[in-house]
Amino acid sequence: MEPPLLDQTPKDGESGLIKDTSTQGFMADVIDASREALVLVDFWAPWCGPCKQLTPVLERAVKAAGGAVRLVKLNIDEHPAIPGQLGVQSIPTVYAFKAGQPVDRFSGALPESQVKEFIARHAEPAGASKAEVEIEAAEAALDAGDIKIAAPAFAAILQGDPASVRAIAGLAKCYIRSGDLERAVQTLALVADGAKNTGAIDTAKAMLELARKAEDAGDVAELRARAESNPRDFQLRCDLAIALNAAGDHAGAAEQLLEIIAMDRGWNEGAAKAQLLQFFEAWGNEEPATVAGRQKLSLLLFS
Repeated sequence: MEPPLLDQTPKDGESGLIKDTSTQGFMADVIDASREALVLVDFWAPWCGPCKQLTPVLERAVKAAGGAVRLVKLNIDEHPAIPGQLGVQSIPTVYAFKAGQPVDRFSGALPESQVKEFIARHAEPAGASKAEVEIEAAEAALDAGDIKIAAPAFAAILQGDPASVRAIAGLAKCYIRSGDLERAVQTLALVADGAKNTGAIDTAKAMLELARKAEDAGDVAELRARAESNPRDFQLRCDLAIALNAAGDHAGAAEQLLEIIAMDRGWNEGAAKAQLLQFFEAWGNEEPATVAGRQKLSLLLFS
């Protein structure tokens, strides 16, 4: 037997944050509950394809909010009265309830970054501070490539907390991704002397340095053709790696440098390894190319 389209059974430990409701239970599960915390109501139906995409995103975002928000799911086929009263015309539609009243809504299968930003606009701090929720939403938007959402979110955070290292790093990364390197430099200069937990700043600086190198990297196709004709021209292959990284081919960029290290790990005083480590710093530890690249580098260096 095939599994249901949506698993509506609360997992262990989630029943307080995520639950199903009905017409009869709506008052207690949504109206009354929203007087204690923000409640999102997910109007869905088993036949709705976009609902299948959105509901898991909502669940992850709610769990990541640390108790600041609850999710209540209502099957509109089984319980049409409430969505009819609220004027729900398409699904998925999500309403935000606060203090017993609907305060906002959105329709469609939004990406996770936008869902988190929606939650951050309305949720009160619970467990995590409101600032923590806001910056996590901004970072999620940045990770998803939503610079138009992330940049103003980081800027708003900095208005309230000009010393926020994570917000400074995030805004700088937005400028780097948009190609405005000068403003990225200006933003990074906001970090106070002696600031702690500057790992995000180090990552932003690595991204900035790579972006500067990419401006002079050259055309990928031309560099690849020349490198294939001259495989031991290691500087050329380094240039190709930088160009591949700028084009978004992280795995290809790492592979070029790993091949240099395999052939001559001491070339140019270890320049290929240094460049590869800079890639890892800019990409982050969770990037698949970083994980695979570190494994291959270890094998080369310790085999």
